[in-house]
Order: sequence, then structure tokens, then C-alpha cells
Amino acid sequence: MKLAVSDEQRDALHRTADQYLYCANRTADYCWSDTSYTECKINKRQVRDALYSELREETDLQAQLVQAAIKRAIEAVKGVIERWKKGQRVSCPTFTAETMDYDTRSATFYRNKVSLATVAGRVEPSFVLPADSPTPYERYVLSEDYEFRESTLQYDSTTDEFYLKTSTRWTDGDDVEVSADTEHPDQTVLGIDLGVNSLAVSSTGTFWQGDDYNHWCREFEKRRGEMQQRGTQAAHNAVRRLGKQEEAWRKQYIHTVANELVAEAVEHDCDVIAFEDLTDIRERLPHAKWHHIWAFRRLYRYVEYKAPEQGVSVEQVEPNHTSQRYSRTDCGFTHKDNRHGEHFECQKCGYEVNADYNGAKNIGLRYARKRTHRRQSSPTSGSGDAEVDLRINGGTLNGGSHQPVAGD
Repeated sequence: MKLAVSDEQRDALHRTADQYLYCANRTADYCWSDTSYTECKINKRQVRDALYSELREETDLQAQLVQAAIKRAIEAVKGVIERWKKGQRVSCPTFTAETMDYDTRSATFYRNKVSLATVAGRVEPSFVLPADSPTPYERYVLSEDYEFRESTLQYDSTTDEFYLKTSTRWTDGDDVEVSADTEHPDQTVLGIDLGVNSLAVSSTGTFWQGDDYNHWCREFEKRRGEMQQRGTQAAHNAVRRLGKQEEAWRKQYIHTVANELVAEAVEHDCDVIAFEDLTDIRERLPHAKWHHIWAFRRLYRYVEYKAPEQGVSVEQVEPNHTSQRYSRTDCGFTHKDNRHGEHFECQKCGYEVNADYNGAKNIGLRYARKRTHRRQSSPTSGSGDAEVDLRINGGTLNGGSHQPVAGD
């Protein structure tokens, strides 16, 4: 899509692109080695840890744009290394074209314009769209059936115009392919517990309450019941329209939670988001209504395809005892009497905590232990001391500790 930019917006975008290219070139120089491709640094986490803070201080770029520039440079170096391995002559990648990668936080789409993060704050250039209808923009960007993923802003120096190349994905597709970066052994995991009162709780202590979701589901159900009692064709048509409105509202609500959940993982530098396996969740939550089960499954699906775009993988773990075990590694006592609704009290040490928060930490710890045990058991894992930490409020917790389980 071509953008209609004012002189002020044009200046802001050019200055942003200059700083974006600076970050990308700085990263490429840091990653590169003229001696051997084996000495090139391409571990995303290590490169980001080494450069991110410096680049934020040296530029006026938003955090997401700095991370995008780092990612672009690493991917470019990886591509050059592949050619190097084949014996081709290569050199360190250099970035000169004014192009920038935007994600869902650095770019926000409206009906006729886009809001883009720049070094001068947000700018909102309008789209230059063809007069005929329908257009691809109307089908893929405005439609509720498609979810905005990412875009690339490109400047064409021959025409002195800015263009935005946009990527969207069908939100109801079952054929979504998910790829995850698992090249480095050391990982940090964010545990997520799903429930009725709190729709989702993270091991960092962030709660996504289900009150608003439950309230509006009850309101839709009440209105639907009132219409069905009339028994007229008009009422029947109204029920169908209401059903579509409810479905659209629930999808958008869960999309928002999924975006915030992924942002939580990125903010706390997590490599993995761990959920409990949802296979038998109806049996584990007998009091949950159908719209709760729908929300759990839809939330997992949305996070499953949103998170890899931010370099975060998504995993599931067995849910056994995650609601009954005390997550403190120096206790770890497990008993069915530990949990009473939203309240958790360890019957061994007496410690009290929110039950869903405790469950979220247990889910993250279970993934950490499984991953650590697998690497230690592998004959190719070297010393086997790879760390897999759980991200909690105020730091991390190592998942390698043993926790006792109470007898039946």
C-alpha cells in the first residue's frame, strides 16, 4: 500500500530509517568474523543481550524497532554463512536500503491509515487506495477473519514514495505452521495457568481476569434467550445476528489477551511459553462452561502462532498435580487438600498464595525440569548442565530441583 505522507512525517520516517539501519549494521559487524563462519555470532539471545541496551541508548528508536533491526541482521548473517559453507565468496552484510520491519506493537492499522512508531513519536500516514472495490486491502486487512501480523516499510528513492507491505493471516485456519528457534540450550520459560475466575495467570504474577469476559458472555446468553422466547422470524434473524456479534467479540477479546500474554513473555526475555495440556480440560474443570473451554483452546491457538513471530516458542506440559503442588522448590509438597478454590495453602509448611499463580509457576517448572532432564539424559548433551529457568516476579527460578509428592 502506498502511503500519503506529509513533509513532517517524511522527515520522521527518514530519520527513523537511518537509526534502524545503524542498528542493523552495528549488529552485523558484531556478529561477523572474517576468519571463519564458525566464529560468527548468530545466537539471537546472546546477540540481543550484548547489543540491545547499547543500541537503545545510542538511538531514539522504540524497543520493538531495535529488536527488529537486530533480528534482521542476524538472519542476514545466517544467510551469508550458508553460502560460505558452500564455498561461495561472501562478505559481511551491509544495510543501505531504507526498509524497516514493524510488528503489531510498532504499527497499528485503522480503516484508512496506519500508525507507525518513529523517532519523533507516532505518525499516521493515510493509505493511497484504488477507487475500485473490493480491494485486497479491504479483504485482508479490514476483515475480521484476518489477523494483522507484520509489515515492512519501504522507501522508493526513484519515486520518493513510501510503501507498506503488509502480512495477514486467517485467524480460523487450522493449517497454521509454527516454527520456533531452539538453537540455544539455555532458556527461560513463562508458565501460564488457565482458569474460570482468572482467564490466564502468568508465572510473573500477571493476571488476566475473566470477570469482563464472563459478564458479557452472560449478557449475550440473556439477550439470546429473550429473543428466542418471542418465536417470530424476526426474532430468529435477530438471534443469528447476535450470534455473529458475540463470536466476533469473543475472538477479539481473546486476541487482545493473546497479544498481551506474548508481550509479557517478550518483556521478561522469555524463550518459551508453557501451557498445560488442554486435552482433558473439560474433566479437570467440571464447573467451566462451554465458552470457558472455547476461550482456553482459542487462546492457546492464538498464542501458538503469535509468539514465534517474536522469537518465542510455545509448549504444553502434563497437568498432573500442577494445582496441588506447592511451587517453592525448597518445599514442593503435593496434596489434594492444598488447594481450595482460588486459595492455596501448603499443608506441610503452611504457606499461602493465590492458587492460579502457584499453578502457573508449577507449569513453567514442569517444562523446565522436563527440558533439563532430557538434555542431561542425552549422550550428546556434553556436560548436561544447560540451565532452563522459570521467569517469576522479580527474577528466575531454576527447574532442576526435586519436589516430594504426598502419599495417597
